[in-house]
Amino acid sequence: MKLVHITTVPQSLRFVSGQPAFMRAHGIDTHAVSSPGEVLAEFGRSEGCPVYGVEMPRRITPLQDVGALRRLWRYLRRLQPQIVHAHTPKGGLLGMLAARLARVPIRVYHMHGLPFLTATGLKRRLLMITERWSCRLATDILCVSPSVRAAAISLRLCPPSKIKVLLRGSCNGVDAAQQFNPERAGSDVRASTRRRLGIPVDALVIGFIGRLAKAKGLVELEAAWRLLREAYPTLHLMLVGPEEPNDPPPAAVLARLRSDRRVCVVGEDWNTPPLYRAMDILVLPTHREGFPVVLLEAASMALPIVATRVTGCQDAVQDGLTGTLVAPYAAEVLAGGVHRYLRDPLLRQRHGEAARAWVLQDFNPKAMCRAIYEEYVQALESRGLDTPPGCDSHDRRWRWQDAEQLRTSKSGLEG
Repeated sequence: MKLVHITTVPQSLRFVSGQPAFMRAHGIDTHAVSSPGEVLAEFGRSEGCPVYGVEMPRRITPLQDVGALRRLWRYLRRLQPQIVHAHTPKGGLLGMLAARLARVPIRVYHMHGLPFLTATGLKRRLLMITERWSCRLATDILCVSPSVRAAAISLRLCPPSKIKVLLRGSCNGVDAAQQFNPERAGSDVRASTRRRLGIPVDALVIGFIGRLAKAKGLVELEAAWRLLREAYPTLHLMLVGPEEPNDPPPAAVLARLRSDRRVCVVGEDWNTPPLYRAMDILVLPTHREGFPVVLLEAASMALPIVATRVTGCQDAVQDGLTGTLVAPYAAEVLAGGVHRYLRDPLLRQRHGEAARAWVLQDFNPKAMCRAIYEEYVQALESRGLDTPPGCDSHDRRWRWQDAEQLRTSKSGLEG
């Protein structure tokens, strides 16, 4: 049995990292299609699955998009998969349309967010049309968070019966036991990372990880930073992520941040555990999200979080327990949320420990792999199609549900 994942850019394939091996062990061979490049090739090598490069720019490019659609259709006709699973707005539209034309029976659109929420004018209308068509062409829709699902339903992108959120949300969970484990990155990693970045070992550090984009709240973050740096002479700010050419903050904002000796602009760095270990607080003043993986990673590393009360973030932060949610577009409120943690180290520790415990309990990547696999099986069965070889889907599904209920009940009793 064959499954094809489709994304616009290969960096987005990290949404399904680890899933190809799980699916292969359960009778489903995974293939991946995305824009060509070394990142796509590396995904194929690390995940042990065939990859296929089709140029798909993230921006609106009608002529190139028609060519990409034709190449996707040809590839799917040749491969003849039973399932196509498409991600991101353009990857979703092109993937669902190509799969429909190629008569793929199971077409899964994975809604990772709603970019049009922060767009205006013609761009907003086009993005909404894209989402509606992706949902219409899909046979099944998965959504990364309850808040995005609610927004999609209220905006009539799709009917409630067609869209679901698996487990507690997210696209793939997070490996809190191994990769994002603060105990595996001890105090020596914290100190060495700070020395490498030119940050004093004994400083307080606010961290941001994400695209340096206007929609990520860079304007509000810079304004909040100017308020905080005056009150805390030893405070430093760490910015991790690439500049976003399609949604840049005002040039003066980035210029002020880059010229500040207490601001460390790291750039794009995918080896984030040492960077999290060097932080004391993680901030994400974003204007919209699907389900921000960075918040799960920070929580796994036992960091308290200050994020905005917008779609996605409200599902990734338990306000007052694992972090603090503040109003978007409000620099003073953001500074106040950070100030609360800066003045209270015990609160930082308590919220950080609660955040890690929550991720370990509810966002296990293996559990998400199982949940996605069961969705595939259920979709195949509901349409009278063959299921993966050796799959006793009914018994397996109930065993996993019973095990999950037992684990949840046990953790509740222990709490």
